[in-house]
Amino acid sequence: MIPTLRARFQQRFTPAGDGGPPDRFDRRLIAPMVLGSVLNPVNSSMIAVALVPIGSALGAPPSQTAWLVSGLYLATAVGQPVIGRLVDMFGPRRLYLIGTAMVGVAGLLGSVAPNLGALVAARVLLGFGTSAAYPAAMHLTRSEAERTGRDSPAGVLTALAVSAQTVSVIGPTLGGLLIGLGGWRTIFLVNVPLSLACLVLGALRLPKATKIAQGAQGAQGAQGADRAADAGGVPVPVARGIDLPGMALFAALLVALMVFLMKPRAEDWYLPVLALLAGAAFARRELRVPEPFIDLRVLGGNGPLLATFLRQFLSYTTAYAFLYGFTQWLEEGRGLHAAAAGLVLLPLSLTGLLVSAITGRREAVRGKLVVGSLVQIAGCAAMLTLQAGSALWLLAAVGALMGVPQGLNGLANQNALYRQADPARIGSAAGLLRTFMYLGAMAASAADAAFFQHGADTGGLHHLSLFMLAGAVLLLAVTVIDRSLGTLTPRKA
Repeated sequence: MIPTLRARFQQRFTPAGDGGPPDRFDRRLIAPMVLGSVLNPVNSSMIAVALVPIGSALGAPPSQTAWLVSGLYLATAVGQPVIGRLVDMFGPRRLYLIGTAMVGVAGLLGSVAPNLGALVAARVLLGFGTSAAYPAAMHLTRSEAERTGRDSPAGVLTALAVSAQTVSVIGPTLGGLLIGLGGWRTIFLVNVPLSLACLVLGALRLPKATKIAQGAQGAQGAQGADRAADAGGVPVPVARGIDLPGMALFAALLVALMVFLMKPRAEDWYLPVLALLAGAAFARRELRVPEPFIDLRVLGGNGPLLATFLRQFLSYTTAYAFLYGFTQWLEEGRGLHAAAAGLVLLPLSLTGLLVSAITGRREAVRGKLVVGSLVQIAGCAAMLTLQAGSALWLLAAVGALMGVPQGLNGLANQNALYRQADPARIGSAAGLLRTFMYLGAMAASAADAAFFQHGADTGGLHHLSLFMLAGAVLLLAVTVIDRSLGTLTPRKA
């Protein structure tokens, strides 16, 4: 009896990574994975209600405060796949700790920034710092599947998606409350305790090495062994496998493209040309080197994964256009205070959380994307009926409606990527998924700037709604014609 009770106690409470049952996910990993992964969405969404107060305090027009949004997304769009690749090569622990430490530093810098330029620099640092946790979490999920031999990530992937989606939609409400309590600088300062919590949990719970981290070097396997043998049996440092030129060309491509998308103008014609040249050089290099940053040969042959990236872009273009555009209209067109605007968006948060929690355990990728795109279409149509004197209950109802796709689309795309990506490059693939999300955010930011040139008035909101409606219709079309979504099944680790 006593040995049996002891065995049950150890099976339930002993971490798998420390001698626990070999067929169970190490639940100690969930807290640092989830907390680290929400750092980016909470900072992405809180800023929505802070743009107007920051502009008033620093004397900056909307065209300049838009850099607070664009700077973070630019840094993260570049940082996610780059750091994801480093996670694949070196394991998640080191990158996770470095990244979350940067978040704390960025929070401190932002809380004391004397001008808009320093504030934008803090947001850029924040973007790079928050780029490590999500690829690390996806890497850990896959490595646990490898270790346990059980492909049952639905619960963990749901926890990641639900937490990110929830924080994304709660962010404006939280930001409004923080601004009401201590001013706009509190939305930067809140990163300090979050960073400390991540550092403590990461140091205590994240493994120092993972099976996938070793497997990610598999592409170096036979060649690496030959090189080691040629070197007299001395292992070749993994750092030699880092494709720094490829990463630099990828960064140049994204920076040029995203800076142009922020404010497309005829006089900036050289930016898309630069992006095209950088893209061509990047493709040429990646197809020739033995250890590419992004293996275009594998990626190009993975049509379903490319379709998932496209759906991610379309989903978040509409989602972020609503988050930023609707929020700005609430404050300027409807005349609400930042805190009141955050409260009006609270139903968006609650609906997203409820839908994610209810549907999270079932993958049902195709069904979620179809329903999500249909509800996005309905939400965009509802926005066309709004006026400057619309009742608060109607505004809240529109937010609640747009919360449904918030709870469906991101989770569906994440589950699709887990099934479609090369396990040895799951970190970089997860980073690319986030990159396409931020490309969507940048497209949304450009749309907001285009339709709100003279302020966030009701006419601009209606034009923005038509833009969002077109994106939602395209998302539905891309989902319906993709037959591969109906064949996604769990695969052996």
